[in-house]
Amino acid sequence: MPATAGTVVDRRIVVTGVTLDSRAIRPGDLYAALPGAHMHGADFGVAAIRLGAAAILTDPKGAVLLALNEIPVPVLVVPDPRASLGGVAAMIYGRASEKLTMLGITGTNGKTTTAYVLDSALRALGRVTGLIGTVETRIGEDRVKSVRTTPESTDLHALFAVMRERGVDTCTMEVSSHALSLHRVDGVRFDVVAFTNLSQDHLDFHGSMESYYLSKASLFTPDRAVRGVVCVDDEWGQRLVRESRVPVVSVSSRHDVAADWQVQPSGVDGSAFELIGQEQRLSLRSALPGDFNQLNTAVAALVLLAAGYAGDEIVHALAADPHVPGRMERVLVDDNQRVESAEPLVQGRLPLAVVDFAHTPDAVAAALKALRHNTSGSLIAVLGAGGDRDAGKREAMGAAAAAYADRVVVTDDNPRSEAPADIRAAVLRGAVAQDRAAGRSPGRIIEIGDRGAAIRAAVAGSGPEDTVVVLGKGHESGQEIAGVVHPFDDRAELRAALIERAAADANRGDAS
Repeated sequence: MPATAGTVVDRRIVVTGVTLDSRAIRPGDLYAALPGAHMHGADFGVAAIRLGAAAILTDPKGAVLLALNEIPVPVLVVPDPRASLGGVAAMIYGRASEKLTMLGITGTNGKTTTAYVLDSALRALGRVTGLIGTVETRIGEDRVKSVRTTPESTDLHALFAVMRERGVDTCTMEVSSHALSLHRVDGVRFDVVAFTNLSQDHLDFHGSMESYYLSKASLFTPDRAVRGVVCVDDEWGQRLVRESRVPVVSVSSRHDVAADWQVQPSGVDGSAFELIGQEQRLSLRSALPGDFNQLNTAVAALVLLAAGYAGDEIVHALAADPHVPGRMERVLVDDNQRVESAEPLVQGRLPLAVVDFAHTPDAVAAALKALRHNTSGSLIAVLGAGGDRDAGKREAMGAAAAAYADRVVVTDDNPRSEAPADIRAAVLRGAVAQDRAAGRSPGRIIEIGDRGAAIRAAVAGSGPEDTVVVLGKGHESGQEIAGVVHPFDDRAELRAALIERAAADANRGDAS
């Protein structure tokens, strides 16, 4: 990377870290001054130097801005600094990812669940693990809440260095399409990568499904991966097998699709299944409900096989419940109670209560179909859609809910800067249109804007044989409305609603 014309680079300068946040500079850091939506990172170059920046990486526009002030440190100029940042960060932090077994999961749905299943299995296999994803970052036993699914490359390579210092040997990562498009995983070469599926999401960013697919497919290239596992239940996975530039094995739960491995249910409870290859068969069990979680477990098993673990080891390691926050998560009156030991006089009178992160049409449908198998009464869905995100999926989400739930409560999700009523109207249109097309009677679908009130209404109107599922936010602990994030956790709200319901039932019992 050439220095700005006229700059004399002192080769005695040692760079010890790198960041693109001028406020986070520590002495010895390289400051990456990148162009932003409203301001250029170079506008903060002087402040970065005051905090101890040893050098600055920027683009030609940034170099012009920096030249307006006296800059006493080297300024490195490249056409696209973000595209160079991953490699630079990897070098500065000692290429720590090369000393770890790196496992990457991409796809629209299932990334988090598959990553947690993998991490749980790896721990059972005696590995010291790291986990980077939507919910949290884990380094051994330490946990930190995640800001985004995949961190910026500067933070990512720093994390790898910390993992190595703390004895981690295997890291499992969720790899988002944003991360691939924005160079956040540059400088990382995964030992095994996996593709779960592709369905409509993030088109506000990618513009088209083709662009979205190409972003995901870029993970399956020799500079980013050694080998891969691809689920071919959808046409995008089938295409990826044809176009992957690294060796892959395919897996499917569909008998009409050719694949190297087939998922075949083998138990009446919906958890046991066989993973059948040409020369090997694994008898597995998913600790999480739903056919799609059998598939997620199968993908995890094949990633472990590709990473060199033996089949019998994998069967044993996958038997543990990974407990994936906000993914088909059962909510009880007392979080410390196991399902089996829940007080029958309280829990037994309440509906099955579940929270799931489903926020795409396919995910909503899959979650509801899975819960249908465990519901002898009515299936009641509470859902909304996020603002400032792919608006084209809202009606389809409503339609999916109406197609598979007996009752639907349309509410707010994270409206962000949009008018909540407009978002709800789109979800309602899809739900009502689905009902009309199916010839169903009106009244199954209601609108309650306040999410807490919607959850309470769903629980209050349910019976002990029913299931109430709250969709869309999963593990999230806040609700963003008009630029303000308010504390809100679907699990806490659902538990509170269950407690209110139990108290009301008790009072009615006393009265009688």
